Amino acid sequence: MPQLTDEPERAGTWMTPEEYGASRAAVWTAAVVLVTDPDGRVLVQSVDYRADRLLPGGAVDAGEAPAAAAAREVREELGVDGHYPRGLAVDWIPADAPGFPPEMRFPGEILHVYDGGTWTAERIGSVRLPAQEITGIDFAEPADLPALMDPGDARRALAALRARINGSGPALLEDGRPTNPTALDRLGVLRTRRTPQHGPWRPGPVPAHLPVRERSGWLFAPDGRVLLLVARATGAAHLPAPAAQPATGAVPLGYRYADGGAAARTAARLTAVAPAADPAYARLLATPEQVRELSDWGPAGREELAAVHAARAQLCLPAPPRTPPTELPEQGLRW
Repeated sequence: MPQLTDEPERAGTWMTPEEYGASRAAVWTAAVVLVTDPDGRVLVQSVDYRADRLLPGGAVDAGEAPAAAAAREVREELGVDGHYPRGLAVDWIPADAPGFPPEMRFPGEILHVYDGGTWTAERIGSVRLPAQEITGIDFAEPADLPALMDPGDARRALAALRARINGSGPALLEDGRPTNPTALDRLGVLRTRRTPQHGPWRPGPVPAHLPVRERSGWLFAPDGRVLLLVARATGAAHLPAPAAQPATGAVPLGYRYADGGAAARTAARLTAVAPAADPAYARLLATPEQVRELSDWGPAGREELAAVHAARAQLCLPAPPRTPPTELPEQGLRW
């Protein structure tokens, strides 16, 4: 006689709730905040329990939302209240990532990176460190992050910073590497130090008595974006020479004054982009704001950007929305 049971017959992949729960992978959850100063440098903090630097943030408590954890951690670590609803990246860190001792039994982690925005000097001055754990803060040039941080933390911070510049939503990362790299990721922008140009901005043409040490152009496409060059070997970004491409309506925009010379800027409207002549450089279309964020122009960067927008309006071109910079084909473009 067959044995009777009250348990229903199982079919297919059916599991009890207990079995299903036991089958799911357990991971930690954390949240950090990426903050920059007006010069585009990234806030990193020193801690009393490890040698390398960290972004502000930490573990998400049980039942706590990641965005709430980010705000709590910044308040506890830096004494600054804030709300950080905009995500820049979500990173999956595998269980075998280096740096975790075996006795920790690290199960892997999902780490959220939130946008802390650009902090003014006044907001930076309001930072108050706790009595223990956080021993100091610095604002680091993006290219210096790999030397200051754990390799995975540096990859994640740079990927999040590029996602902020792209402006197209959070990047999905696996151990700090984007699963769908953008042009900025592929070219590795910000992996080398930006060339500082901190001289004051002067509108109009360069005076005749002043030597011109550099000439570059804000060359506008019909959609209001501008041409940007990125060195493939270094990821360094800079404006092209003013006569590098077919253009019309060129006007002297202004110049930077430093060390007895001038870095002159010209504005013009592109009529085409010629076939690539130098394979060492990628050519991108980017918004003027993105160009500024990839440059180290100091406080006068705001004045130059205002002059660029005035020139764009004078050329009867639209204000472009922020989208990821577009790499142009080697054969060039015509409009």
